[in-house]
Amino acid sequence: MDDVTEFQVKKQNTSDRVISFAGNPNVGKSSLFNVLTGMRQHTGNWPGKTVEIAQGNYLYEGKNYVVIDLPGTYSLTAHSTEEEVARDFIQSESSDTTVVVCDATALERNLNLVLQIMRLTDHVVVCVNLLDEAKKKKITIDLDNLAKKLGVPVVGTSAIKKIGIDELMKNVSSMKEPTNPVLLEALRQEFKSDEEQTNFIMEMSSTIANSAIVYEKENYDKNDRILDKIFTSKATGFPIMLLLLIAVFWFTIKGANAPSDMLAKGLFALQDWLMKISIGANWPTWLQGLLIQGVYHVVAWVISVMLPPMAIFFPIFTLLEDFGYLPRVAFNLDKYFQKAGACGKQALSMCMGFGCNAAGVTGARIIDSPRERLIAIITNNFVPCNGRFPILITIITIFFVGGSATFGSSFVSAVLLVGVIVLGVWMTMVISKLLSKTILKGVPSSFTLELPPYRKPQIGQVVVRSIFDRTIFVLWRAIKTAAPVGLLIWILANIYTGSGQTLLQGFVGFLDPFAKLMGLDGVILMAFILGLPANEIVIPCMLMGYLATSTIVDYDSLAQLKTLLLDNDWTWLTAINTCLFTLYHWPCGTTLLTIKKETQSWKWTSVAFFVPTITGILVTMLVTAVAHLLF
Repeated sequence: MDDVTEFQVKKQNTSDRVISFAGNPNVGKSSLFNVLTGMRQHTGNWPGKTVEIAQGNYLYEGKNYVVIDLPGTYSLTAHSTEEEVARDFIQSESSDTTVVVCDATALERNLNLVLQIMRLTDHVVVCVNLLDEAKKKKITIDLDNLAKKLGVPVVGTSAIKKIGIDELMKNVSSMKEPTNPVLLEALRQEFKSDEEQTNFIMEMSSTIANSAIVYEKENYDKNDRILDKIFTSKATGFPIMLLLLIAVFWFTIKGANAPSDMLAKGLFALQDWLMKISIGANWPTWLQGLLIQGVYHVVAWVISVMLPPMAIFFPIFTLLEDFGYLPRVAFNLDKYFQKAGACGKQALSMCMGFGCNAAGVTGARIIDSPRERLIAIITNNFVPCNGRFPILITIITIFFVGGSATFGSSFVSAVLLVGVIVLGVWMTMVISKLLSKTILKGVPSSFTLELPPYRKPQIGQVVVRSIFDRTIFVLWRAIKTAAPVGLLIWILANIYTGSGQTLLQGFVGFLDPFAKLMGLDGVILMAFILGLPANEIVIPCMLMGYLATSTIVDYDSLAQLKTLLLDNDWTWLTAINTCLFTLYHWPCGTTLLTIKKETQSWKWTSVAFFVPTITGILVTMLVTAVAHLLF
């Protein structure tokens, strides 16, 4: 309970009341929270833990209410950090009222959590959300009977349509004591074990739900069952996954080109203007180089390359998430992760890694087992993130597709990119199996994988949430990590040794013999090392090395880039090995910092660094050796 007292609820006045929102995942809890707070919420970590909670404010009848959005959880048995955080806050003096949000289409399962919370506190309001979806499925909830059985206020809502919000707040503001003491006495009895308590609550949930739910039609979820047969069957599940992946990446590749070019022109035009201002202000040359040609140029490159694809990819990813498709991906991959000694939920954190590996690492919180969570964190870097897509797309396009920006070429690029990703997923399974047999031995845990109902995504909320919660958040972290590398690059490229070489040229010469064993060269390996803070700058660092310029440069066309690479002895083998090392190498600086934060351990952060790096070195060396033998 010490952590609870450290958590600071941000009240505007001492008279503010605090409402905590609890509930299972996928019940619309966050949507209800956003309706009340207008998405003007503050998000912060629970002290001593890695779970974030959000808080906002809602003014009702002249009184301010602080609304706390607790992490979604199925129980309060404290088997996971999310469960512990939710339980501790509900029990604390900080929470005046707990609103337990339930899914009207899955009320019986949700009542388990309601009854568990009623064991902890008398100040409970039950919010039966998603009544509009229940109506579509021919489900009717007898709210009055449910309130009578539970002995606490029960309010029906549809958060998306903003129905029932006023009635919910009316019940919260006039909080009354429970009116069913018999139920409370039964719930709060001493149980011999957690299993006995769980069985009792499940039995009570079933009894109460059966008296409150009316199914007007036997096959109320017929449409969901039809979609599940399509998305999760052995015959169609995996082909649909691959086709969707191809479509998402094609749309991202095709859609990001023009905005990225426009953004780059604008940002680099601003750089020219800044140079004129600095010259007019008589800045020293070294200061211009450090701040404008160094820091600003790197940051501008990261923004122009990273922002457009993230602004496209994250909303699409969130739409699939809201629609209910991602849990079906986890269902399809579950048995393969189980065979690898990992957890099926790892599929979800792996998918999040496509947008940003740091987000994928954070997403591993959904895995209860610490051992399996570590496996998911260590292997997340085997799927390429948005920062590595430009490298892969550029090399695939100029060496294996052709430089034209036609529909056909972008589609082939997307197909080949998906092929590279499948290779990354396969390696994720292999390394997960290796870890589970060595340093992270253990038996795969069992878990209940919920397949939520399919829902029509709320496009407006999706765009806002994905842009602010994911795109801007990840971009800002990338900028903070990438900016210092601008200073380093400028210094390395502008300080000369006694032999007349720059430090950068000397560094390249030192790396070259080892890089040759990997089918690369010193410039390529140097670019990856300097790209540690952000993968987006690998290609411009590479160009800088080949052109021996004093700052990061851009290229005007893919044809010019191909000519430059061919002039520096690139072959199809160099292209393949560069793609492989892009897929298998150390996590970026942002991801490493996130791993340290999540694991609270430099040991596991180091393991997460060396596992993909050693894999990449061995794979590229093997490919190079085989190619030399065959050709």
